[in-house]
Amino acid sequence: MVLILTAALTGCAGPSLDAYRDMEPTLTPQEFFTGELSARGVVKNYSGKVIRTFDADISASWNDQGVGTLDEVFRFNDGEVQTRVWTLTPNENGWLHADAGDVVEPGIMRWQGNAINMNYVLRVPYGDGTIDVSMDDWMYLITPDTLINETEMTKWGFKVGEIVLVIQKQ
Repeated sequence: MVLILTAALTGCAGPSLDAYRDMEPTLTPQEFFTGELSARGVVKNYSGKVIRTFDADISASWNDQGVGTLDEVFRFNDGEVQTRVWTLTPNENGWLHADAGDVVEPGIMRWQGNAINMNYVLRVPYGDGTIDVSMDDWMYLITPDTLINETEMTKWGFKVGEIVLVIQKQ
């Protein structure tokens, strides 16, 4: 019974970055996230239904200490506009510590091959207040100028939504 349970739980686990080690083109955050980028995407609810669409402009830069800034402006189809400014700071392991004003638990951006993974907790508007949602963010470089981003959103371990978008360098 223990072996069956272990196999079932292992089968539910998502991919690891090691699975992308040899995939190309190689994705390096400091190279892709530089200059002006644009994005288009969808927000899905827990059942997979598209509930919103959006486009975004991203200005990305890096300073002499290797700290990156991603200044994002999202425009949703219902008229809402959201902004987020990410600060990406190198850590002792060579990864990037990722933080923003509405991120209540910052993430560590890790990458191998053509993939980036980052987990963090984001505070999002909900009803008359806010809710903290865990974000499992995966990015895949398809061409040197095109990246696909998939993010699963969970609360208390349950899937509450998903975001899928394409980011392109200008």
